[in-house]
Amino acid sequence: MNRFVIVAALVVVAAGTGFAQGKLKPEEMFRAPRLEVALPDFPAQGLILDIGGGGEGVIGQLKGQQVVAVDLSKRELDDAPGRPLLKIVMDARDLKFVDASFPTVTVFFTFMYIAPEDHEKVFREIHRVLKPGGRLLIWDPVFSEKRDPAIKAIVYPLRVTLPKTTIDTGYGVYWPAARDAGYFAALGTKAGFEVVSQRNDSGWCYVELRKAG
Repeated sequence: MNRFVIVAALVVVAAGTGFAQGKLKPEEMFRAPRLEVALPDFPAQGLILDIGGGGEGVIGQLKGQQVVAVDLSKRELDDAPGRPLLKIVMDARDLKFVDASFPTVTVFFTFMYIAPEDHEKVFREIHRVLKPGGRLLIWDPVFSEKRDPAIKAIVYPLRVTLPKTTIDTGYGVYWPAARDAGYFAALGTKAGFEVVSQRNDSGWCYVELRKAG
């Protein structure tokens, strides 16, 4: 999904479900503390479907030719580093793959850019294209309740540490309702997944779900 790099004035931002350049004043944006995400080379057999695999292409950088990266934005896919097997413009609400196609699906800091009312549909689509016993791995920010009505958006500086490189970037969105690992675990359960693990870290969360079978 859409990404952006934080600049000094914090005025260059993403489109889509993020906020458009010039639409917000600096005082309407809250700059969160930098998120630090250490991402090890997790084990995965077969192909990995990476939802929102454009932008920094974090999973593509980590897993290379195992990755099929999909994103709504062709530009984000074109700009993504790394060497995934495929880059495909595709809507996560309507995945164009047959049932039980992938043993692993990843969603790295992408649900924040998908409208909350579409989250259930995306979960159902992921469940459909996962093979029995397949895993869904999710990383996303933890959103607290917004206390100041004058603040409209939240900006997250982000450092992702991979085994062979470090990625410094930032994400920003209009401030959504509060959610954390428990939110995604509940959505997964509703879609038919088993919860393998969930945790809230320092400002971000990780959830691993498994399709029965």
